[in-house]
Amino acid sequence: MSSAPRYKPAPAPKRQVPDPLPIAQALSQHDGLARLGILLMESNRRMELVKPCLPGALVRFVKPGPIDEEAWTLLASNAAVGAKLRHLHPRLEELLQESGLQPYRVRIKVQQP
Repeated sequence: MSSAPRYKPAPAPKRQVPDPLPIAQALSQHDGLARLGILLMESNRRMELVKPCLPGALVRFVKPGPIDEEAWTLLASNAAVGAKLRHLHPRLEELLQESGLQPYRVRIKVQQP
């Protein structure tokens, strides 16, 4: 024979941490983060523009990097990829210039492990 418990269960603790904001909402609510979001989108836009110029498997080893007033940075995963990107460097800048995206200069940096 089972009977109901004689004690009252403790109330559930109140949440003290607010629900997380989606990244897009957080970026739009803060001026500095909004600018960062715009720069991130611009960097990704440039990457989509130059992807067709990158030979087959090379795309996997190249990431879009930061963009500033002077240039856009491409991040190479190793020195060999960096060397190939330097070989393609004039064509990459030409693509950006043809598209009208400023700045059209491209920086190439090899990521350190």
